[in-house]
Amino acid sequence: MTDNQPFSGKLALVTGASRGIGAATAEALAAAGAHVILVARTAQALEQVEEKIHQAGGTATIAPMDLADRENVAKLAQAIGGRWGNLDILVLNAALLGSLSPVEHLDAKELERVFKLNVFANQALIQAFDPMLRRSQKADIVGITSSVGSEPRAFWGGYGASKAALENLLLSYAEETEHSGKIRVHIVDPGSTRTRMRQLAFPGEEPSTLKPPETVAKAIVERLTSNAVTGERVRVGS
Repeated sequence: MTDNQPFSGKLALVTGASRGIGAATAEALAAAGAHVILVARTAQALEQVEEKIHQAGGTATIAPMDLADRENVAKLAQAIGGRWGNLDILVLNAALLGSLSPVEHLDAKELERVFKLNVFANQALIQAFDPMLRRSQKADIVGITSSVGSEPRAFWGGYGASKAALENLLLSYAEETEHSGKIRVHIVDPGSTRTRMRQLAFPGEEPSTLKPPETVAKAIVERLTSNAVTGERVRVGS
């Protein structure tokens, strides 16, 4: 382990790693020495991120899958546990925005899909990887949230409710594991960031006015290498 590669010998898993904040975080963790498992639905996009990591001198493994299927999560954990034994960093980034709509007009099937990925899949990941996190000498979970998870906003009820539920799950897990002194939970609100989801939510916004995903990734790495305590919610500035 060196100052330039504080995660040398560590294993990280990043969901939603095919683009945006997930891809940037995976690349930053790899640059810091971690071997990164890249998880998302699109294999081709994951391969591009993997190639970028390899070209920069890092290492990564792709795992294309639909996280909304709990069986996929269980199989992934079994495969990783069989090969590596423990997991040091888990970044819960994958999310679905859904339609921005008044609460009374939310489509039930779409809302179910939002919760299935934003909440249920993340709980399944924590459940499946908990044994491997506990086997690590020091493990970190990073949950990517949104300001609407704690500050309700008109027309954002579906997505905001899913992020509020995710935050509650993560904060509960933080309290449940705090006694061990081995697992830290970080809730990170990236703020206004140049991502595809942001573009879908604010189509008239000029992307160049927003910070790039790499700024969020840098903030995550800095937090993981700091003495930050478990169960904190932080917002990334410009």
